[in-house]
Amino acid sequence: MSGHSKWHSIKHKKAAADAKRGKIFTKIIRELAVAARLGGGDPDANPRLRKAISDAKGVNMPADNIKRAIMKGTGELEGVTYDEITYEGYGPGGVAILLEVLTDNRNRSVSELRHIFSKNGGNIGESGCVAWMFNRKGYLVVEKSKASVDDLLDIILEAGAEDLREDGSNYEIFTPPDKYEAVVEALGSSNIEIAASNLGQIPQNYIKLEGKQAQQLLRLMEELEDHDDVQNVWANFDIDEEEIAQYSN
Repeated sequence: MSGHSKWHSIKHKKAAADAKRGKIFTKIIRELAVAARLGGGDPDANPRLRKAISDAKGVNMPADNIKRAIMKGTGELEGVTYDEITYEGYGPGGVAILLEVLTDNRNRSVSELRHIFSKNGGNIGESGCVAWMFNRKGYLVVEKSKASVDDLLDIILEAGAEDLREDGSNYEIFTPPDKYEAVVEALGSSNIEIAASNLGQIPQNYIKLEGKQAQQLLRLMEELEDHDDVQNVWANFDIDEEEIAQYSN
């Protein structure tokens, strides 16, 4: 059991709390602007923007904020230009970590992220050192109490999902990138609640951590995810649900 689903569902709930103090808005506004800059301001023709708008609505971001962020991205309004960077590194126990970052100051970002890694038993590595360990896929978490495995399989496979795995008290669903939205919509149409979802980098294998190393890795993950410039953190850790719950509490 990788424990990934537990961590992602906790992070999903935390995002709702962060929205109340505006922190998550900063990250989503940056993503809206970059998505619009790279792919245009029409969400029907820009899947990345469509996902960002969905995320914004999910944390109750006002429509005016969404519109302004998109207009800054397309150049209709003046705004900051963010660079999109991927950083790679290692955490405690040799866990591979992949960071997706949006920043207006590369030097500041890498300095601050290097400090977070080093104080939590990790280090930033060279470009390409861990990226090969991940595949880009859609990822969704559904609690086992929300649906039977047979019903869930019927729904997601028809919508184009490629795999379903059990992870403790949750099911993990994996999709090709181009089928992610269809699976999300299929679950919504069937009134099956999604505990967490994202389109991102999924590890090919996992490293088991316990005790002190597990707690140290979770602290590193939390500090990285809390950094304003970091949009997503992906890592190939395998930590029991009980240890993740203990840390979160």
